Amino acid sequence: MNIRNLDNSPQVPFDLDAYILHSEEKIEIVHLLLKPGEKMDEHKNPFDVIFFITEGKGSLSVEGKEHILTTNDTIKITSEKNRGWENNSNQNLRLLVIKLLD
Repeated sequence: MNIRNLDNSPQVPFDLDAYILHSEEKIEIVHLLLKPGEKMDEHKNPFDVIFFITEGKGSLSVEGKEHILTTNDTIKITSEKNRGWENNSNQNLRLLVIKLLD
């Protein structure tokens, strides 16, 4: 058994405040923090992803359409869709990024 947290998890290899909490063949779980005003431009990934908001409020853009998500909201985005985040609030936005790898 291996207990992971933000102090003992590796940071993602991008310029993000994000840490890999769990990784194995078919799933990876990343904790992502976006501070007020921070954004992640729209992009595609070669896998489906589930976002779970653990704290705060943010704007998720999917194929140019904006969706406002708040604490405890969950949404699945499939691999062929562009997606991006923006924290346009005055509080931190924390989310779990659950990558469905296959």
